[in-house]
Amino acid sequence: MKPYVVLQVVLKEKLIGTGSGNLTELENIINTQAAKGYRLHTITTASSGSKGMLGGDRIQATLVFEKL
Repeated sequence: MKPYVVLQVVLKEKLIGTGSGNLTELENIINTQAAKGYRLHTITTASSGSKGMLGGDRIQATLVFEKL
């Protein structure tokens, strides 16, 4: 088993309203890694705007998990 796992997820703005449209995906990734015996060690984010039709802000989250 690896002592660390690094994953990335892109959080997309909802088409209607405010907030992220896929926070459930982020939650599922964290819970899946926890079930494998990892804990969230570090999370960093970088944001970028998206141009074009139906484009919204995007946040790229990089998650580092550490084996317990």
